[in-house]
Order: sequence, then C-alpha cells, then structure tokens
Amino acid sequence: MSEKPRSDFPSSWCWSVAESLCEAVDSGTTPPKQHFVDQDQGVPFLKVYNLTFDGLLDFSNKPTFVNEAYEQSRMRRSNVVPGDVLTNIVGPPLGKVSIVPDTHARWNINQAIVRFRPIPAGLDRGFLSFFLQSSECKAWLSRTTKTTTSQVNLATSTCRRLPVPVAPLVEQERIVSALESYFTRLDDAVATLSRVERNLKRYRASVLKSAVEGRLVPTEAALAKQEGRDYEPASVLLKRTTAPPRPNRWKSRSEDLIPGHAALAVGNPKTALPEGWAWSALVDVARMESGHTPSREHPEWWDGDVPWIGIADARDGHGRIISTTIQHTNSAGLANSAARLLPTGTVCISRTASVGYVVVMGCPMATSQDFVNWTPTPAVTSDWLRLVFCTDREVLRRFGKGSVHKTIYFPEWLSVHIAVPPLAEQTRIVAELDRLLSVEDDADAILSSSLRRAQRLRQAILKWAFEGKLADQDPSDEPASVLLERIKAERDLPKSAKKKSRA
Repeated sequence: MSEKPRSDFPSSWCWSVAESLCEAVDSGTTPPKQHFVDQDQGVPFLKVYNLTFDGLLDFSNKPTFVNEAYEQSRMRRSNVVPGDVLTNIVGPPLGKVSIVPDTHARWNINQAIVRFRPIPAGLDRGFLSFFLQSSECKAWLSRTTKTTTSQVNLATSTCRRLPVPVAPLVEQERIVSALESYFTRLDDAVATLSRVERNLKRYRASVLKSAVEGRLVPTEAALAKQEGRDYEPASVLLKRTTAPPRPNRWKSRSEDLIPGHAALAVGNPKTALPEGWAWSALVDVARMESGHTPSREHPEWWDGDVPWIGIADARDGHGRIISTTIQHTNSAGLANSAARLLPTGTVCISRTASVGYVVVMGCPMATSQDFVNWTPTPAVTSDWLRLVFCTDREVLRRFGKGSVHKTIYFPEWLSVHIAVPPLAEQTRIVAELDRLLSVEDDADAILSSSLRRAQRLRQAILKWAFEGKLADQDPSDEPASVLLERIKAERDLPKSAKKKSRA
C-alpha cells in the first residue's frame, strides 16, 4: 500500500482509517507480578504467543491469569471482549491476527498486543481480520515499524492511522463468507501437507536409527556366511590401524559415561553391537583438530583463497560435503593464528553456538573455533563419521554443558566412542542411506514448494478480496461513503443525543 491509498476497487468502496471504523484501538498493559494468580482465581491475560496467523486464538500455550479485583479496578484499557480483533505490535514476527471468540467472556492483553473493536454498523470483524492478514496491510505496517537489535515495534498510534478499504457492509459479509470457504479448503490441504511433512521427518529419523543399529542392510558377517567367504571384522580392522597421536588435551578427558544413540557415546558403553562391529574411542580412528578465527583486526588476512567454515556454512550444508564457504582466509591468516588447513574428507561438527551441525570438507579448508574436526584414519570413512554424527542432534546436545547455550567441551570429545562396522559394511550402509534419503529430500522439496505456493495462493486470494474481485457486486448495496457519513454523524452527536437515539 503506498502512502496515498490505491483506488483500484469498485466505486462503491472507499478508504477510511482504523480509528474512524473502531470504537477503540488500544494496546494493553502488564500488571505487577504479584497480581498474577491461578486459573480458577482470575481473568485470562493473553500474550503474543496466544495469537496466530490465521485469525484464531491458540490456547496450546495456556494464558496466564490476573487477579479479578485488580483487573476490574486498573486494567479497563486492557479489556478485550468477544469480537475484538487482536494483532501483535512487537516482534519478530509481526502479523499475528486473532479474533476473540463469542464463546469467551472478558480477557486482557499486554502492551505487545493491540485490540481493534470494530463498529458493527460499519466494519465486519472478519473483514478487518482478513485485511490485517493481507500482504498489502503488512507492507504498510512494515514501513512504519521501529527496529532495534532484537525487536520490531509498531506504535499504537500507527495502528489507529492504518488505512482500511471499506466495502458496503453486506458486501463485506459476502467477502468474509467467500474467504472462509476458500480458506477452509486451503487450510485442509495445508494440514495434509504438514502431516505428510511430519511423517517424512519421522521416516528420516527411523532410517537413520536403522543405519546406526546395523539394520539397514545385511551385515558383512551375515553376507559372508551366506556366500561362504571370510570377512574382516571391525576388531581386526582396528588392531591393524595405527591410531593418531594423542591430542594435547588427552589427560583432561572426561571419565563420565553419557549414552548417545546406538553407535555413539561419551565413554565406552560396552553395549552389544551387530556381529562384526566393535566399539572404538574416536581418537583411535580419527585425528582430532580444533579451529580458530584469524584476527578481524587484520583485514589483510581475509578474503583470500582458503575456505573457512563458520556456523552459517554448517547450518546451510548440514549433512553434506561442502566445497565453498561464505568467508575465506589466506596463508597469512593461517600463519598468524591457530587455524589449520585440514585435508579433504575431514568431518566438522559444531560444538558451540549451535551444537550438532555436521559437514564434510570437499577440499582443504579451515574452520572457526566453534567446531571440532575429525580427520579419519583407514579404519573409518568420512561418510560413516558423517552418518554417526548426523543421526540425532539432540543426542549430541546431551554431551554439552550450559543451561542456555550448550557447548560440548574437549574433555567430552576426547572420550567419545563410536561403533565401527567392517569397512565394506560402512560403505554399503552409507550408500543405501543416501539412496533412501535422496528420495526423502526430493519429497521434502516438493512439500516445501507446495506449502510456499499455498501461502502465495492465500495472499493472492486476499488481494482479490480487497480489490473487490472475490464477491459479486450488488448495485442496491448502500455505498461505503454513505455508511461512513452515517458513522461520522453518529460520532459527532452529543452524548445525550446518542443515548436518546439508541433509546
């Protein structure tokens, strides 16, 4: 919406502003903590998390409650009643919109929410709710927001000045009915897509679990028996593999036992493994390396030819081999810092900031200190390490410490143990896993695209609605201009005359 509202709608429509169409446009307030009480002793107090993007209130996050006596004496400005339209003015994200249902009595809102109380004779509450959900409205509001480091804020006065297209009242009702019909079907389709998306995630987790438990493909031991041949079990493989030198921090290794998934733990869990598999300390099958960040005070150490992996690279490339990075250092950056150029095939796991992102180096690279890096010996493949660490991010978080931001410290990394299958089995497991997950990735991409299209369709339908193209025009409808003149005349009456006219 431009500063001068557009006029490409029917001649019976016109523009107004929210404060001219509503009995009230106010934000709420938050009472002192001592006035919050148990559910059966007070009045519900809504917060932003109770609002949604589709006009409904969400009570999966239960509202808090305010002492009734305090609410009646001090919080009149925060009262909302059935039919009020609520939107959040603090984000991100902005744009949540909910209608207080007729089935509920009095509620209250905090200062992050604005209530619009439409004048029933001039503005249908559903019409306003749908307009607030439109990209046109959001675009206008976004141009008037104040943004800080962590928040986006709208002023209540801005909401009062919000331009609102006004159709004849009976046409508003027709538009709302049409939108509800369209969106019921669209929401059903989106719910189905979302259900399939959740099922795909469960399928992915199940496939990964099967892989690390040795159930995805026949074990090498079973194949050898079936084919009448010998095979090399992991115990023999590990004995003939030269372990890397112990890391400098070796003596600080943790003595804790923290179970992970079937193929991963801090300490040796000594749990039973498929035939031919064996537990091994990770430091015995891969060389541990840390990362570092060359000083930012030396710009000449940056923008060179050495790819440097940061958290953003790991997040975007999680579970894959990467050959490009957002940032690059150079030989001077490496020479003047603890950063190291690590070889192709090194497996990098984020251990702080965002624990559990995993990537494999597709060429020699360096990393930040947010990663622990493992260069495999001939006993394990990079792909097997990738699989073991990608199976469950929440498992990795168990190994970390910190109440707010988890970090997996080096004493725990030095004690990590993994299950090692025979080499040929490692290769077959990863090949089958990648085949299955590539199908899942394709399906997930289609689902994500379909969900984005559904959102675009929703906005397209809203656009048609507020251009007057969704519902039929009726020449006998009272024009919006006459409607607004009547509302204005009613508002301009003295209070005594208003009471007499309503009697």
